[in-house]
This record gives sequence, structure tokens and C-alpha cells, in this order.
Amino acid sequence: MELDNFSVIEQEFHDRVSRIVWCTFTTIDRQDRPRSRILHPIWEGHHGWIATGRHSHKSKHIERNPFVSLTYWDAAQEQVYADCKATWADDKETKDRVWALYESTPPPLGYDLTAFWPNGSGDPEFGVISLEPWRIELSSLADLANPRIWRQSVE
Repeated sequence: MELDNFSVIEQEFHDRVSRIVWCTFTTIDRQDRPRSRILHPIWEGHHGWIATGRHSHKSKHIERNPFVSLTYWDAAQEQVYADCKATWADDKETKDRVWALYESTPPPLGYDLTAFWPNGSGDPEFGVISLEPWRIELSSLADLANPRIWRQSVE
């Protein structure tokens, strides 16, 4: 079922990503091959944030092709697919805000980022990926024939 308004699936989207927490994050490498890894995004509405190393393979992949795919799955056979445009948010204001968001959000979504970046949000290795979805799908084993899909235009 195609949806015009994200608010129709917003609560269920947040319930699922908050319960599942970890997702497979897929980029396209410099030789046009898919590359997946497990990451831990945090979402505000339909906008996502990922705290991650700024100088990683992800950085090179996103620089070349900013379109990524995220897949959440759990043992209850409920899935979330988010196809997004990823950009690096390198400005201090956004990095400070996302750092505070991770700190203030209860676990398991929120956590102490100083375990990875002991110098705080100003650490040059601390990176923030901004996720702007162009497609979000909620599906499950129970409703395989009728997934709910929301889209928006992203350039």
C-alpha cells in the first residue's frame, strides 16, 4: 500500500526501529559493489542520524554515491526498509545536537558516545551521517502481500 503521509506509519516505524535498534547499512563501494555493515541509527520523525567514524570506508563510499539502504529485521519477522540519501553533517552545531540526542535518549537507542570518542563531539574522528529517506517500507511475514510504503522526493 502506497502512502502519501509518513504520519500513517510513524508510530509503528518508531516502535520497530526502537525495538530492533541495529540495522544492516549498505553502501556502494568504489567498484560499484554493495557493502553492508551493522549500524545503530537514531531517528527523529523520518530523519535519521548515525554516529560513526568520520574517516572510514563509509566515508569514501558516501562521497562517491550518497544513496544507502538500511534494513531492520527481528525474530517476529517484522522488517523496516529505509532507502536514504546519506550526507555528512560536519558542522559543530549538528554534531553537538546529535551527540546530546544519543546521550539523552534512553538505552538501547541512546548510549555513551565517549566510549568511542573520548574527546566528545569535537573529536575529529567523530562523524555524523544524516539520513534523508526517499522510501520507507514496513512489512512483515503476516502481511507480505501488503507492505506499507511511504516515499518522498530526495535529490
